[in-house]
Amino acid sequence: MDNHYSFKMMLIGVLMALHCVEGYIAVWPMPQTMSTTNSYLQLHPKHFQLESDSQSSILQRAFQRYMKLCFLGPLPPNDPAAAVDPNAPKPHVIGNLTSLFFQIDNPNTDLKLGMDESYSLSIRGTPQPVGFVHSKELWGALRALETFSQLINARADGFFVSESKVIDFPRFSHRGTLVDTARHYLSMKTILQHLDAMAYNKLNVFHWHIVDDQSFPFVSLTYPNISEFGAYTQRHIYTPDDVNKVIDYARDRGIRVVPEFDTPGHSLSWGSIPGLLTPCYGPNNIPNGKFGPINPIVESNYQFLLKFFSEIKKRFPDAYVHLGGDEVSFACWASNPDIQDFMAQKGFGKNYALLEQYYETQLLKLVEKAGLQYIIWQDVIDNKVKVNPNTVVQIWRSSPSYKSELQRITKLKLKTILSSCWYLDLIGYGRDWEGYYRCDPQNFKGTTAQKDLVLGGEACLWAEYVDTTNFLERMWPRASAIAERLWSSAKVNNVDAALPRIDFHRCQHLVRRGIRAQPVNGYSFCQAEYNTVMRYMKKNEL
Repeated sequence: MDNHYSFKMMLIGVLMALHCVEGYIAVWPMPQTMSTTNSYLQLHPKHFQLESDSQSSILQRAFQRYMKLCFLGPLPPNDPAAAVDPNAPKPHVIGNLTSLFFQIDNPNTDLKLGMDESYSLSIRGTPQPVGFVHSKELWGALRALETFSQLINARADGFFVSESKVIDFPRFSHRGTLVDTARHYLSMKTILQHLDAMAYNKLNVFHWHIVDDQSFPFVSLTYPNISEFGAYTQRHIYTPDDVNKVIDYARDRGIRVVPEFDTPGHSLSWGSIPGLLTPCYGPNNIPNGKFGPINPIVESNYQFLLKFFSEIKKRFPDAYVHLGGDEVSFACWASNPDIQDFMAQKGFGKNYALLEQYYETQLLKLVEKAGLQYIIWQDVIDNKVKVNPNTVVQIWRSSPSYKSELQRITKLKLKTILSSCWYLDLIGYGRDWEGYYRCDPQNFKGTTAQKDLVLGGEACLWAEYVDTTNFLERMWPRASAIAERLWSSAKVNNVDAALPRIDFHRCQHLVRRGIRAQPVNGYSFCQAEYNTVMRYMKKNEL
């Protein structure tokens, strides 16, 4: 057996045990600065309060959630899967902590790109026990709540927190997950659980790849016939109420919802709109009954798109929409005689990349007219489309390398987010999270100005082989590695040091809270085994 691997597994066990004694803290993602002492304060659930002079409804709902998360009752100590070790040595207790007070400078700020998520957290026992959080905006207070909940040591004999001082802020402003609900439908319960897990990992963007070639589950109020014909069934849809629930649920957790409506390719499910898709032709200029990307030469298609994205502007509060723009096949366009004539009139010759450029230029203008800013896949820039300076470009290609792609896109002075090395649908045997952990969005040759254009990144889980039965397991805690990379200091990059921490995080902050997160480090055990957790956890407890 690999001795190095055996040593790592032994390290996991040792450090997980150390959490129950003085001085070991397993906060994930790692805060920017954190110090603790060997002295603890005890918390009594019935005599502890989260307090603030802010009347923010989001904050008050967060307090209610975290009072449950902070005091998830220890499972019966005699249960073999109990979440605590009844034989762990007692901490050195110097008093009781009865409250944690939150001071928020601006509690009513918008949820947006660049929101302030910084906070400071102080817990001290002398001269008297005091717990205090300061944040500039509400969103920092939510992150502080998560940190505080992870600092609490739940034991068979009670709940304890060490004297602590944390000063924290995210390294990157865009820290997201891409969720594909078109190739396979995801239940609302699964989506909401995923948003919970995102909050537990301090991620802040839910990139909702809601439609694609395969299905159109989004129910449009302006064009309801698209989902009527484009969804798998009328049970596999997201109604306006569903969409609103996702947006509200995410906002309560400091998570932006950015929908993606990918065109001109990836749009076969839009086919109920007359004339929208390009008719493909076979030999002798005879239609073959198949359809390709959106037809870029039909003027009424742009009128449709303007109305559609005007609805998106009203339905989704975020300033950004993702417009896709990737993987456009030219074969159908090239087969169509009307498009061939249009190409000749425009002087495009046989260069169908110019036709794609023509479409994207019109699309971006109408989306701006609808009042939206946009994120696009890098293919649009690769095709030399002129874009707004505020455009965010998502890099997904790795050829020749993601580093060269970052260098090239930022050299154009465009904001970027990285996904190339974080495709979670590409699975392999072993600890693949280590590769995600090592990938750094600013690790490329470029000026400081170029690196400042990197807003962060996203973990992408495409759903060819994922649905409600395995989504959470496939996503978590592999996405946790990316969450720490995007939140913590660039200096927090030691895989060996992260290995026991991510295992502990998976057990205590995901599985213990009802998230079906898979093991990622080989053989080990989790004190909070999922089946036992769910047996003792009341339905909808969180």
